[in-house]
Amino acid sequence: MWSKAISAQGTVKATAGSVNIPVVCAGALVNPGDVIVADVDGVVVVPRADAAEVAKLSDQRRIKEEKNRVQLKAGQLGLDMYGLRAKLKELGVEYFDDAPNS
Repeated sequence: MWSKAISAQGTVKATAGSVNIPVVCAGALVNPGDVIVADVDGVVVVPRADAAEVAKLSDQRRIKEEKNRVQLKAGQLGLDMYGLRAKLKELGVEYFDDAPNS
């Protein structure tokens, strides 16, 4: 659970309140049944209709990132894994594996 602020204001007991209604939280519309996903990087609202597909794609991404971490741990450079040497060359950037002799 994340909280932007703490409020000392008590709850209202004179009415029954509302359940299963759309609400706006931090500017995001949240409808009943939507999925809220949060981690240290942020929070996202996934519409209920998209939840299964988003979960599938998220799992695919997790598996891909696990494979990338294995390669990086083995010493492969992200520069090579992601094919960035060609892009750097295209942009006129020179990459040196070792510092040039001065």
